[in-house]
Amino acid sequence: MKKILLTTLLILGAASAQKATTVRIGIFPNVTHAAGLVAVNQKLFQKELGAGIKLEVKEFANGSQINEAFAAGAIDFAYVGPGPAMNAFMRGVPIQVISGAAQAGAVLVSRGDVKITGVKGLKGKKVAVPTRGSTQDISLRYILREAGLKPTDQGGDVTIVPINPADMPAAFASKQVDAALVQEPWGAVLEQQGARLVLSERQIWKGGNYTTTVLVGNTTFMKENPKITEAILKGHLDGINYIKKSNVLAQKALSNEIYDITKQRPDQKVLFKALSRTRIGWQIPLDTLEEYAELNRDAGFARATPDFSQFLNLSLVQKLAK
Repeated sequence: MKKILLTTLLILGAASAQKATTVRIGIFPNVTHAAGLVAVNQKLFQKELGAGIKLEVKEFANGSQINEAFAAGAIDFAYVGPGPAMNAFMRGVPIQVISGAAQAGAVLVSRGDVKITGVKGLKGKKVAVPTRGSTQDISLRYILREAGLKPTDQGGDVTIVPINPADMPAAFASKQVDAALVQEPWGAVLEQQGARLVLSERQIWKGGNYTTTVLVGNTTFMKENPKITEAILKGHLDGINYIKKSNVLAQKALSNEIYDITKQRPDQKVLFKALSRTRIGWQIPLDTLEEYAELNRDAGFARATPDFSQFLNLSLVQKLAK
């Protein structure tokens, strides 16, 4: 009887240490999410998870949708901008940043038939961003302020219009907006269709030395499933290494994955340009992330900055990356 009881306790202990049999990960069809897109396309996550764990990929268009999914308990991990991640964390959504994914990789472009030669030229114009409170929205509000301008919701005359990045080419074609601050590859896609570059990724902020995408996880899920968390991070690092090893193969994987999500296929020239503007890697420049939290607060999306000791935990990815 004691032997049976001991065996039962051991089985229950093993089950409680690793509860999940499915892991759900959220992702966008953006080059700033390249590590995750490549890891999905090349089955690098699944390889690290093994046969006993099912990977379920959920596709999203912006950070607001990701936050809603985390709040509803519908996803376990996601690639998302630091702005939405901070705001969700400060609203009590149980998430934590466990790795960086990309730096820079966003540009300001204008329609080819609209004369905008600099940020001051945005006065009286409509500018698209992925969603309200997105990393690009926060960045746009910062560069407007530096140029002495304000958005209309702060008493100014620059109208900020939330549009999903994959829908921006159509918005430009229909003249719904005059310009956009958007992640790659959609900036390069718009340029290919006649848009003009107003600010490069380096001119947006800090010479491009700022985090555009992070990998976050549900804190409860990660605590209950440490092996799955490690496998996701390993797959993430595998995706980064795949991109760094072969730009050509990475372009093919990205093209296929973006097409699967959006039914739009960026060509080789677009993806080459998009990747050249985006630094894929797990590192996060902490000083600029802390400054970014202040920009987020100044933009009115948060009353304070997050407690970084709770918001950020890079210890495991640092260990695995060695």
